[in-house]
Amino acid sequence: MIRMTALLEAFNQTTYPVTGHSKYTVQILLEAFRGMDGSADSDVYGNGKLIEDFQRKMADFLGKESAVFFPSGTMAQQIALRIWSDELGNKKVAYHPLCHLEIHEKDGLKELHHLEPILLADKDRLITLDDVVNMKENISCLLLELPQREIGGQLPTFEELESIASHCRERGIKLHLDGARLFEILPYYGKSAAEVCALFDSVYISFYKGIGGIAGAILAGGEAFTEQSKIWKRRHGGDLISLYPYIVSSDYYFEQRVAKMGHYHESAVELAQLYNECEGLKTNPEFPVSNMFHVHAAIAKDKLEPIFLELYKETGIGLTRYINVVNDSLSAYEVSLGDRYDQIPKAQLKEAFDLLKQKLQAIVVD
Repeated sequence: MIRMTALLEAFNQTTYPVTGHSKYTVQILLEAFRGMDGSADSDVYGNGKLIEDFQRKMADFLGKESAVFFPSGTMAQQIALRIWSDELGNKKVAYHPLCHLEIHEKDGLKELHHLEPILLADKDRLITLDDVVNMKENISCLLLELPQREIGGQLPTFEELESIASHCRERGIKLHLDGARLFEILPYYGKSAAEVCALFDSVYISFYKGIGGIAGAILAGGEAFTEQSKIWKRRHGGDLISLYPYIVSSDYYFEQRVAKMGHYHESAVELAQLYNECEGLKTNPEFPVSNMFHVHAAIAKDKLEPIFLELYKETGIGLTRYINVVNDSLSAYEVSLGDRYDQIPKAQLKEAFDLLKQKLQAIVVD
């Protein structure tokens, strides 16, 4: 449950919250089920037309032989790395120091699967071809996250990605894609999902990030890989009697939003420019490569938060639900854009940023 801080409460009361698609309410699910045939059969323990049709649809979209629906990406990705580790007889896998598996999963990969992560690159930059080529350890699998969320959603060039994939194939290293936000980066690359996924042996995608469903994930790859994943899904307790609420919402919002990702990206570029015109604020990346970016403030959280509270009250525009402490003089937060952004009158948004500039300048003067 999200703790109701003063900033979050103020954000929720604004007329024009900037980030996301909508509030997290049961309406998200009700909307997805509107018009559904109530007599349609549900899935049962991973079988049935509803789940099988959606899995086939996602496999085709990703250009993979097969796909399996999971209740969570945490489950799906740990299982993917376990399968490749077992196949190659090597417990070592590599990923970025700020990979989700390393910092958000309570060491699940280590405690449940006894795998040994090798951390590549410095935490504030992307994994490069040189990092992979110069790796001393022999690994079974390399995980790449596109985009790298914890450093603002940065991306390697597609050419760099191709070079890494080629090197992994030559070395017999399996390449896994943490594609939680894969849909969001396709406009920047100018590639289809299948073209990106062709570089990877296995792929995970999420349906509650940019898509905005209630939960759920797909793990895709070759037929033998996905058959193994079904066994591990059962072992993890992921074969619920039915997963249809997740599947229905995933499919509904996929159809609603996957074609809008280019527009969300353009919105992020526009908003980042407004941020970068504010003294003491900068975005990472400076020019977003997806619908998300991070805002870094050369201002302590305890000084920045009151400014935002005033701004929300005076303008009705909510910029963020939270601010993180970086250190005593720096703070930061993430911005991820969706349907809400289009509802904000552009003139009103500009006025809000003009007022923000004034408030920030007053802090600098003091």
